[in-house]
Amino acid sequence: MKLEGKVAIVTGGSRGIGACIARRYGREGARVAVHSHKQTGKAEDIVKEIVNAGGEAMAFQSDVANVAECERLAQEVITAFGTVDILVNNAGVFTPVSIEDTTEEIWDSQININMKGSFFMARAVVPAMKASGSGKIINITSIAAVGGFPNSGAYCSSKGGQLNMVKALCLELAKYGINVNSLAPGNIKTEMNEPIRDNDAGYDARQASLTPSEIGHMDPEQLTGAAVFLASSDSDQVHGANLLVDGGWAAW
Repeated sequence: MKLEGKVAIVTGGSRGIGACIARRYGREGARVAVHSHKQTGKAEDIVKEIVNAGGEAMAFQSDVANVAECERLAQEVITAFGTVDILVNNAGVFTPVSIEDTTEEIWDSQININMKGSFFMARAVVPAMKASGSGKIINITSIAAVGGFPNSGAYCSSKGGQLNMVKALCLELAKYGINVNSLAPGNIKTEMNEPIRDNDAGYDARQASLTPSEIGHMDPEQLTGAAVFLASSDSDQVHGANLLVDGGWAAW
């Protein structure tokens, strides 16, 4: 098991990509803090799955858009598990609207959860990682961090910010043995994009036509191997990288 004995926080771990990463980390031996904001029942369900499979996990609740809540979450995990070795900044929102329809509330929601939350969660765990002389911080970005999408100005801004944040934090934290990297999913089947897929019968086929692998939307489980790599000792000399798992989308 590649993560045996490590303590991992997975924000937004109650569903979608986060839930898949949390389950996989549990199978790899990590003690997993499954975070949610509003989906506390679903987070408890993921914890039960991990425990029933022989792993160790606990559910935690906070609003990562709030700095004090980030600090509280990190402290509660440290109190429960003793430290934090791995942080996966996965919590995120996606509200696709045109620039004319983008309200300040829509902008703030995506920037505060996707980008601000990632930064201040990292800030909250860095002292514990410095104390142990090692750590892994992983931002779940997106192909929207490396390319533009229509009706997604705020989302692309937040994901691009997450990506460049990785480079800045890498320059600051690598000397302490802390790896800061990002994992950029392509089109993934998640609850977040389910309304688009359900309401547009040709959407998946169009995405498949734009992806060299000819797969419109991947299963989120297909990201977990990369997430384990970035959290494990296999990536000890990987700093400031953006690992694309996108079926080749960004190669065009």
